[in-house]
Amino acid sequence: MTPALAAARRNSKNATAHKLAMSNLNLFLLGLGGLLLTALAAYALLLWRRVWAREKAQAAAANAQRERIGGDLQILAGSLLEGQLPLIEGAIRIKVLLDNYDTSLTQDARCQVFHLLFEATAQVPTHAEWKALDKHLRRQHEKHFNELELQHKAAARAAARWLLDEGLQAPRKSA
Repeated sequence: MTPALAAARRNSKNATAHKLAMSNLNLFLLGLGGLLLTALAAYALLLWRRVWAREKAQAAAANAQRERIGGDLQILAGSLLEGQLPLIEGAIRIKVLLDNYDTSLTQDARCQVFHLLFEATAQVPTHAEWKALDKHLRRQHEKHFNELELQHKAAARAAARWLLDEGLQAPRKSA
């Protein structure tokens, strides 16, 4: 064999060994990348499952709260109709619960009397401030309450009856 041929063969063996080493390195890096990609996908799946579980728990809590508020509204409307609850206090409580229960229901024209009574009494002090009021001022507010009750009693009772008979019965989407 000639020296040139021997040198060419020797260089060719080195080149083949180098290609084989590069091929093994590429395979190792490819496998490592695939393993890393699989681990990241598994972690992403774990995080999405947590999100889905949290969303499911929040939906269940919202449904439970909605049912509880709906029950409270039925009790208040019934108590208002039976005269167990003062009209003004009942209207205020019903209005606040309706706001938290269903925005389309609270905006219904049949429920506007609750909003009207709420707004008409918004400036009246409550709790400790009411007790601290001068008797003269307290009597003025009570006179105003009586006037409001005379003006709106029929409408408030009709709205409470509608809530019990229809408004709270129909399944609605809360906004």
